[in-house]
Amino acid sequence: MSVPAPGRAVLAVGVDVGGTHVKAGLVDAQGRVTSEARRRTPVRTAAPATVEDLVVEVVQELLQQVPSDVRDLVPVGVGAAGFVDADRGRVVFAPHLSWRDEPLRDALTARLGRPVVLDNDAHAAAWAEHRFGAAQGESHLVVLTLGTGIGGAILTHGRLQRGRHGLAGEFGHQQVVPGGLRCECGNQGCWEQYASGRALARLAREVLRVGGPPAAALRAAGPDGDVTGEHVWRAARDGDPSSRRILAEVGRWLGAGLAGVVGSLDPGTVVIGGGVSLAGDLLLDPARETLAGTLVGRGHRPVPPVLAARLGQRAGLVGAADLARHPDGAASPHRAGSG
Repeated sequence: MSVPAPGRAVLAVGVDVGGTHVKAGLVDAQGRVTSEARRRTPVRTAAPATVEDLVVEVVQELLQQVPSDVRDLVPVGVGAAGFVDADRGRVVFAPHLSWRDEPLRDALTARLGRPVVLDNDAHAAAWAEHRFGAAQGESHLVVLTLGTGIGGAILTHGRLQRGRHGLAGEFGHQQVVPGGLRCECGNQGCWEQYASGRALARLAREVLRVGGPPAAALRAAGPDGDVTGEHVWRAARDGDPSSRRILAEVGRWLGAGLAGVVGSLDPGTVVIGGGVSLAGDLLLDPARETLAGTLVGRGHRPVPPVLAARLGQRAGLVGAADLARHPDGAASPHRAGSG
């Protein structure tokens, strides 16, 4: 498949397909989002074509905002919440969607009539933070995206590392509790069951079941039984003690898992993105403390900084758009005034 030469397109469309939302944006060469579109992701059991239809819909909506004389030059990048094969043509498996060996790249290319670059959503977010966000200039980087689950990505010497089969960075499905909570991937005790938006919601529902004063703010934040991770971190930012305790517990699980990731990969920086990262230091301070206290060789090795993603929930779509320009996942880090 032909793709645009690096830097050719001034504008690109980036799409971030997650377990909760399909988010898309028109992005310029400096990583600035000039226009956005969003749809709710269909339920997990929805047919793959249903999600594909939404992607086509948001891309076409954004392309209509591009002058007609350059519209054909706009490439499209898609970051998908799932395992993407080494050729970046198929979504092999998506824990939170119905994709199974889905030829997404070619299907979207045919329907949109232009090249589509496909990658894992966490790879896209990591690329955005490396190019335009919290980790500009960092050559050895680990990025985690905390949303419905946990996505992950690795950069080494400034290049995305996808692994032999394209599946590197699936940290969220490492087992941290043998025989623990069942995960949608089919295993038990996966890290994302304890350190994600799903974990926040589960702990909040436990507080609601017990009731009493600790549940008051959560009950006000979200309907009983329908509380989400966002309800929790918003209540925590507003000062609710029980929500802050929930965030601290999830933060400690995050730090415990990070100790294994850092011990294995020795990154210079760790960046935490995704919707849950909007909780900021209420989540990250317990994670930093646990990482520093459990990292192998502590006291005799550097502990990498753990930073909040600068691009927030736009990181995935910004990275997907930029990967449409740099499909190999290798480019000089962006600097102000360049492009």
